[in-house]
Amino acid sequence: MTKKSWYRTWFDSPYYHVLYQNRDKREAANFIDAILRELDPNPNANFLDLACGNGRHSIFVNQKGYKVTGVDLSRNNIQEAKKHENPTLHFDVHDMRQPYSKKSFDFVLNLFTSFGYFETKEENLSVLKSANSNLKEGGILVIDFLNVTQVAQKLKSKERLEINGVVFEISRSVQSDLIEKHITVHDGNEKYQFVEKVAAFSKAAFERYLSLSGFEIVNTFGNYKLDPFYSTESERLILIAKKINELH
Repeated sequence: MTKKSWYRTWFDSPYYHVLYQNRDKREAANFIDAILRELDPNPNANFLDLACGNGRHSIFVNQKGYKVTGVDLSRNNIQEAKKHENPTLHFDVHDMRQPYSKKSFDFVLNLFTSFGYFETKEENLSVLKSANSNLKEGGILVIDFLNVTQVAQKLKSKERLEINGVVFEISRSVQSDLIEKHITVHDGNEKYQFVEKVAAFSKAAFERYLSLSGFEIVNTFGNYKLDPFYSTESERLILIAKKINELH
């Protein structure tokens, strides 16, 4: 039997949602408000949310009156997200390395560090190339990623959390090109092991990858309020990139 990739195992686990249940919904909603002000979409704009998780960002965008499709590899996430579907909000199980619907979307969103999961540079690059394929001519890609420089400076190497009676022991490390989180879950007498891995992409790396994928960066921000990006200080790396070339 082939061993499942870490992201298939962890993101489909109920413990993933226990650990991250207290994500700041107001912060996410305010971020969507700020992004939409920046993008100034046409009222008929069509959004694709790549790696949408349980759909929280998709739902916020849809509540602003836009048509949204959210896709994610996790069937459990999509099952939860589908509870919120309506005529202009749809969710689907899909691998973001593959085009979903070519030239169908005005905007593609990839939010909350939902990039850099895959084993090879080619696989990560394929996500951006697929985003290009999904976009109409001149369409916009928004990437919300962690700032690797700041993460390395403020890394908490070990942490122990108890949430709803479940104990999480977490260890973190930053390698030259990878940020890893090892998670041990203690639930009663049961013990489980999970891992998160994210490629340590710098702004310069994104510039190269986006250029190879037919994009040009048109703006860069450093937090969810869309303040300027500073490599040693900013909490996030948020990139707005325009499709300038069709890939063949």
